[in-house]
Amino acid sequence: MQAREIHDAGGVDSAYAWMRLGLSMLLATIGGAGMWSVIVVLPAVEREFGVDRADASLPYTATMVGFALGNLLIGRFVDRFGVTGPLAIASLALGSGFLLASQAGSIWVFTALQGALIGFGSAATFGPLLADVSHWFDKRRGLAMAATASGNYLAGAIWPLVLQAAMAEHGWRGAYVLAGTVCLAVLVPLAFLLRRPPPHMARKGAPVPKAPPPPKRSTSLSPGMLQFLLIIAGLGCCVAMSMPQVHIVAYCVDLGYGVARGAEMLSLMLAGGIVSRLASGVLADRIGGLPTLLIGAVLQCLALLLYIPYDGLASLYLVSLIFGLSQGGIVSSYAIVVREYLPAREAGRRVGAVITATIVGMAIGGWMSGWIYDLTASYQAAFLNGIAWNLLNIAMIVLILLKSGRPRGTAVTA
Repeated sequence: MQAREIHDAGGVDSAYAWMRLGLSMLLATIGGAGMWSVIVVLPAVEREFGVDRADASLPYTATMVGFALGNLLIGRFVDRFGVTGPLAIASLALGSGFLLASQAGSIWVFTALQGALIGFGSAATFGPLLADVSHWFDKRRGLAMAATASGNYLAGAIWPLVLQAAMAEHGWRGAYVLAGTVCLAVLVPLAFLLRRPPPHMARKGAPVPKAPPPPKRSTSLSPGMLQFLLIIAGLGCCVAMSMPQVHIVAYCVDLGYGVARGAEMLSLMLAGGIVSRLASGVLADRIGGLPTLLIGAVLQCLALLLYIPYDGLASLYLVSLIFGLSQGGIVSSYAIVVREYLPAREAGRRVGAVITATIVGMAIGGWMSGWIYDLTASYQAAFLNGIAWNLLNIAMIVLILLKSGRPRGTAVTA
């Protein structure tokens, strides 16, 4: 009875933990506007500022750079101070970035604001939130982290529709004012609802009980080497992942199917990604994050192979769905592996470093696929390049598995 009361009081796996998970998903969905908004407004920005396609692509690149750095740096502050302060400050940066960008007078000012404020601020609602949520779950940690990560894909499904409707009435500047206002009005107050410190940070006598940490999986690798191998794996998987995600629209145009069909395939891919993330979280709770990560990596490689022989319209819809269902859970699985093998007190910076590697992989892979296309006038070689990076990803995961053991039977102080 006493254990039940402690559970319900607000510790690990408690009702409060599930409420906190719901808030985290909402934060991730709203904060994800920082990643997807620039894609929606870019054609209008290009026309207004009269720049070429290369210069018009810089705001997206800056956004990804800011997002990567934000995941890396904000995670360190979350480890020291908890999530509320860093999240509130980052949300202020995100909302202010949208409002300031709506007044930008040149593509260069717009680009700087996208990277320094919007991309960086949006990062707080991804990796740092994953690290924070991981402290509140034991039995369903994989599912909780995957659900939080799904907020980013939900943002990709919701925000483009909202912003397109706003642009039709008020132009891209009005759409950015709307996004900034929503972020400031919603994200900052929600951040203060997460003020309760996680169990491993609670002081003696604090109202939050300190639950014993779950069994920690063992490995003969040092923490630094484990993180290094995860970074290489994350880089490889996301160079591969970026080929369809970044270029599916252009690929459809190249095949004569048009932009609309490519956009539909991207939406189908993201929808499959949400299902994949949730399913991978459930699977990770049963078999562990590392085997789940390996399954996702192998399935992604097989899905990439399907793009080479099948380029018919119906086939591409089906393959894009298969690709989304195979790869959606990979990124969240990295965060789960970090929490299974490394101390809780280092979760923010460790998760941030690995997530940063995946974002860098997306950025490099998106550029590399376009470069290969320019050299070969075909995306076939780009798909083969993605498969090669995917094989590197699989090799790193297998190496970690070979160096790892079963969960230890005794609790390890985090």
